[in-house]
Formats: sequence, C-alpha cells, structure tokens
Amino acid sequence: MDSHILMIMRHAKSDWSSDAAADFERPLSKRGCRNASQMGAWLEEQNVVPDRIVCSPATRTKMTAQIVCNQLGKKAPGITWDDRIYEAGIEDLLDVISEHGRYANCLLLIGHNPGLDALLNFLSKEKPQPDDNGKLMTTAAIAVLNYDSSPIRTGHRSARLAKLIRPKELSE
Repeated sequence: MDSHILMIMRHAKSDWSSDAAADFERPLSKRGCRNASQMGAWLEEQNVVPDRIVCSPATRTKMTAQIVCNQLGKKAPGITWDDRIYEAGIEDLLDVISEHGRYANCLLLIGHNPGLDALLNFLSKEKPQPDDNGKLMTTAAIAVLNYDSSPIRTGHRSARLAKLIRPKELSE
C-alpha cells in the first residue's frame, strides 16, 4: 500500500522593509527566495513530491509555493489557493486538511504561524523538537507527517513525524 503524507510548510522569510500596504501583500526577502528554493530542491532530492498543494493566498505564501514548484519542475501539481489558511487557527487548518487530504496521497499545506506550530503539535504523535532558538516552524520549515497506509486525517496525534527540516539545517 502507498504511504499517505501531509507536509506542512511555513512561508519563507518575508521582506519587512517592502512598501507593501498590508501584511497580506508582503513579499519574500532575498533570503526567503533562496530558502524556498533550497526547500523545494530538498523535496525533489528526497523524491517527496506532493500530488496536491493548498496554499494561503498571501503574497509571501504564493511566492514560496511558486518557488517550490519551480524546483519540483514538471512533477509539481497545480496550486489551490485557500483563503481560510491566512490567519488560520487550528480548526480552520484541520478543515482545510480534511477537505483536501481525502483527494491526496501526498498533500502540501503552505501557511503561516502561529497556526502551523499548533497544527504540528496537534497532529504529531511525537513531540516536535524546536530549533536552538526555541522555534518550531521557522520560516520555510517543512514538517513531514506520515500516515503510512491510512488516509490523511486530522485526529489528535494521528500521524508520525517523519521529518522536521529547516533551511538552516540544510546549509550546515
């Protein structure tokens, strides 16, 4: 049987010095673009390619998704923009996963904190380990949750945390 995987990705580093009129419109920084590219390349190297991507429509998440897809090349699926992910709490994120996860063996959700931290802590059987600065889902981090042969689901501690990778760990 195929393995079912949910990947949770936080958008890459945004550019706080941009002249964006609102938080929703803030783009990625140069570092953010570089990190998103690194993480997309990491997914490609691991041969973990989502068959569905659901993403917040905020500019920084859109840019992150598009850069990741560029790294995945022809294997990249289309992207679904879901308004519920922007400023989402855990209930909204669980609803998004329930809706889109039933159609995917490998679902990539791209969004924002603090919702993604809460989501990872809720879904993972294992306690996710923060980085040296005490942060869990740093910018551009990807958590890979494995459901083995079971479909992607949203129950408390329903998935095994296979990997939590951050851009900083790729450059070490």
